[in-house]
Amino acid sequence: MNRETVVTEALNLLDEVGLEAVSTRRLAKRLGVEQPSLYYHFRTKKDLLAAMAHAAMAPHAGAPLPSPEDDWREWFLENSRSLRRTLLLRRDGARLHAGSTPIGDLDRIRHKMAFLVTSGVPENDAQMAMLAAGRYTVGCVLEEQADAAPGGDEGLPADVPVIDHESAFEAGLTLILKGMEQCVEGADGAAGKDAAAVAAVTHRADGE
Repeated sequence: MNRETVVTEALNLLDEVGLEAVSTRRLAKRLGVEQPSLYYHFRTKKDLLAAMAHAAMAPHAGAPLPSPEDDWREWFLENSRSLRRTLLLRRDGARLHAGSTPIGDLDRIRHKMAFLVTSGVPENDAQMAMLAAGRYTVGCVLEEQADAAPGGDEGLPADVPVIDHESAFEAGLTLILKGMEQCVEGADGAAGKDAAAVAAVTHRADGE
């Protein structure tokens, strides 16, 4: 039994029983070992959950990184969609992911940030937009998976419309993108005014 086997079986257990019911006792029984044997690979349940969260993100972590010729708007939308799809692959995927630290993905995050900045998005705005989009996506999936749980839609009045989660997600994501576009337009406008001011000063200096 190696670390990868433990994580794989832990994720399979997650899909069967949900996050609240995942325990080292149940996992040990599933693996056919004594509970203390798991501590060789993971000192605490928190360490195990962190490894599960990292492994569960593999589809998103393996998605192609943006290249210079890509349109930053289309890439930004697809990056968030990829995160959503990945979180939905696992039962309670959003709850498992929430609060995890992407230590192993820092190089990918830096690449994505550099792509946005090179594409014209102001650095601070790019950072905040990526953070907002990530948290927005996790929050949307949390709600979606909660509704999908047994009894998730009980108690709602008959005249309350059923939410189309994908459509709602896309609508919110578009609003985030529009905000980014306004930041880019504002930065371009400021840069144009600065350039015009420099040109005016240079012209006056040449005429003196």
